[in-house]
Amino acid sequence: MQKAAVKQKYADVIVDITHEKLDRVYQYRIPDALAEVIVPGTCVDVPFGRSNHLTRAYVLGLSDDVDYDPAKIKEIAAVSDKGLTIESRLIRLAMWIRHTYGCTMIQALKTVLPVKEKETGRRQKQLRLSVSAEEALQLYREAEKKNHMAKARLLQSLAGNPVMLQADAAKKLKVGSAAIAALVRDGILTVSEVEAGAGETAVDVPPEEPACVETGPVRDVSGPQLSEEQNRAVEEILNSWQETPDRPCLIEGVTGSGKTLVYMALAEKVLQEGRQVIILIPEISLSWQNVKRFRQRFGDIVTVIHSRMSRRERYRHYEKVQSGSAQIVVGPRSALFTPFTNTGLIILDEEQESSYRSEETPRYDARETAIARAGIEGAHVVFGSATPSLDSACRARSGEWLYVRLTERYGNAVLPAVEIVDMRKELQDGNRSMISRTLQEQIADRLANRQQTILFLNKRGMAGFISCRSCGTVIKCPHCDVSLTAHRNGMLICHYCNYRTPYLTACPVCGSPHIYGFRAGTEKIEQTVKKMFPEARVIRMDADTTGGRDGHDRILKAFAAHEADILIGTQMIVKGHDFPDVTLVGALLADLSLFASDYRAAERTYQLIVQAVGRAGRGSSPGSAVIQTYNPDHYSIASAAGQDYEYFYRQELAIRELLRYPPAAHLLTIHLSCRDAARLATGAGYVKQYLERVQKNRAVSIIGPAPEAVARVQEYHRAVISIKGEKLEDLLQMRAFLESYIEINSGFDEIRVQYDLDR
Repeated sequence: MQKAAVKQKYADVIVDITHEKLDRVYQYRIPDALAEVIVPGTCVDVPFGRSNHLTRAYVLGLSDDVDYDPAKIKEIAAVSDKGLTIESRLIRLAMWIRHTYGCTMIQALKTVLPVKEKETGRRQKQLRLSVSAEEALQLYREAEKKNHMAKARLLQSLAGNPVMLQADAAKKLKVGSAAIAALVRDGILTVSEVEAGAGETAVDVPPEEPACVETGPVRDVSGPQLSEEQNRAVEEILNSWQETPDRPCLIEGVTGSGKTLVYMALAEKVLQEGRQVIILIPEISLSWQNVKRFRQRFGDIVTVIHSRMSRRERYRHYEKVQSGSAQIVVGPRSALFTPFTNTGLIILDEEQESSYRSEETPRYDARETAIARAGIEGAHVVFGSATPSLDSACRARSGEWLYVRLTERYGNAVLPAVEIVDMRKELQDGNRSMISRTLQEQIADRLANRQQTILFLNKRGMAGFISCRSCGTVIKCPHCDVSLTAHRNGMLICHYCNYRTPYLTACPVCGSPHIYGFRAGTEKIEQTVKKMFPEARVIRMDADTTGGRDGHDRILKAFAAHEADILIGTQMIVKGHDFPDVTLVGALLADLSLFASDYRAAERTYQLIVQAVGRAGRGSSPGSAVIQTYNPDHYSIASAAGQDYEYFYRQELAIRELLRYPPAAHLLTIHLSCRDAARLATGAGYVKQYLERVQKNRAVSIIGPAPEAVARVQEYHRAVISIKGEKLEDLLQMRAFLESYIEINSGFDEIRVQYDLDR
């Protein structure tokens, strides 16, 4: 009997992955001899261009059909002898992102693959100290005595960091070329030319710490002495790596427990094995202290990457990684895709932060993506937080992840004393200020004792929720247990189920006419504090004051150097910062985020308050915190004040199970936007109908369409549809069906569609 002909297979490949323009896919015929070995992610050699020069390419997918004449399609020459390259592994990760979060393959590739294109540019002058830091400080004192203030300022700065751009010396220190020329003549400075931006990612340290980043491969291998509890944690994690290397670990440690020291011990172990480490942090503003700590421990094998870098800086980062001079990378979410060839450990600090979730397509979760990358590369994953996300805590407590706890602060520090102030009573007693009398008294005490204060304004969730100032009641959806949001048409709307009710003029509980939305800002707080305490030095840290590449670092360094007594800011000031002389934290309007139109509102409120309180008393002096709230009895406020995660976890998980929100069930959210409101409404209606049609026997519920929390952005009207279900695969299948439906229907050409999973 004659054998049936084997159907010809074709491969979709990308050829040039070193350029940022990854929007061209080529098709090649797969020879029969290679049909069993070529899979997505395989590195192959293909004839390319008119000369048919053999070029390395990467297989994205396989197919039985081609888009044009099969006779003109070239054949793959061979599987590359380069083995499983880092590009191959990142392509596999891109495929996982595409399957999990919904996007095109090109979008996923552009997310994970590094841009290697070098960009040349202008050159600028760089100053470098030619003497030791001690000599520089002695020369600084001599210049100050002679009233040579420009020289003095420059020498003082260079004693702390011996490298500086001449442009920065002129702009920030007001040092002219004459002073620089004199120091060069005396052999104190050297001047060289560098490519513009070459020094822009250097991490400065305060002048009193001359062992700074740029002094070379200085390395403190031993590091600080670990406590008994920290040693136990490290030993438990290392033992788990031996038994189940692919099992993620969650470290739950109270604020100030020294999780970073545990990270360092684990990183040291991985480096000894010849492997590399990726350390993710939630905010750019945290890079200064984190990079400083790791470089003091590991020297200049530590590099940093973040979104404010120029393309030129990213290229230099890539060169350091490729050359092997960088073995540890610290940075926010995008650092996860650092092209290390032998990644051994991925650490996500403050894993609960929402910034680990991308807001652009693909809307991936860095936590899940870290686990996926670790699985592809045989690496370990460690999550750390004082306030773990409910999702992570659930997986750790079930035994799926290793669960390690740090219950004590490092050293002699103790948790701060916490006091809750009921702002309803403050109003009844005639205090209309946003700063309670208790907090005013404690601020005055800190000023008298030359100690520092942080005032945290919780601005999350200020999208128009309505509450009563007299009794604290918040107007909520009767079906979804989230707050209703006020819209300009006079309606209160739920952004989950589209429940609507007219705007209220009186509280339905106590009848008070004092029912309206909060309107507050850090600038207003700053004005109030300066009026109350005219002698205080006050700085503010928010989106308005942190513009530019060094906006965060500039403010944080100033506060660390005691250039201010009071730091006022939003959530960016309460995440991971360590200021030993801060002994008071005031959480203003602590419950603002509690009633956001988001099922995670209570969780995020708890996390923010605990993180804020944790900034106090991290040094030798005891700390205290004041939580100001209109809802002192809410479980998230009460448990945050007592740092009682167990109580919060039980209460919140019970609500999630009742309402079938993650982690009790999975949630797929479909975001639609269009300039034409009518077209959007029609398209959203068709999406809902189609989902109901393909639902079949799947145990899911479809909610919406409803307007987004912010229903219109940059002329785009926005709507949302949610699907809840117990099985993740049910939701992924329905999304795949919907993607195909949208692709073949031209009516969706003007409608943007994005997908969120479990957020």
